[in-house]
Amino acid sequence: MTEELEEGKMPTWCSGEEWCPLTATASIVSKKWHPVIIHRLLSQGGMGFNQLKDEVGGISSKVLSESLEDLEEKRIVNREVVSEKPFRVKYQLTERGRKLESAIQEMINWGEENLCEASKKEEAIV
Repeated sequence: MTEELEEGKMPTWCSGEEWCPLTATASIVSKKWHPVIIHRLLSQGGMGFNQLKDEVGGISSKVLSESLEDLEEKRIVNREVVSEKPFRVKYQLTERGRKLESAIQEMINWGEENLCEASKKEEAIV
C-alpha cells in the first residue's frame, strides 16, 4: 500500500492477509447497535436523536450517543445541526454508510434463514 490514502477510503492496519477487508469491515459493524442504527437510517432516512432512539428501541441514550459518535468518526453517519433554538440535530447516512445496505440486508436474510426464537432465554445462543 502506498503512503497516500486512496481517495474516499478509510485507513486500516492489517497484516496484509487476504481476509483483512473482512476483519476491518467487521470491526466497524460488529458493535451490538451499529447494524441496527444503520438499518434504521437506511429504511427511515435522516432523523433526530429521539426519533432514532425510538426507532432502535431498547437502547439507552448514552449508548446511542456513543454509537453515533463512533459511526460519525468512521464517516458512516453524518450529524447535521438543524436548529440552535431549540437545539436539534439530524443524523443521516453518508454515501459510505449507504454502501453498507447490501451487507445489512444479507445479515437480515441470514438471520431469517438460520435463527429462531428460543423458548427460554437460557437456551438462546445469541
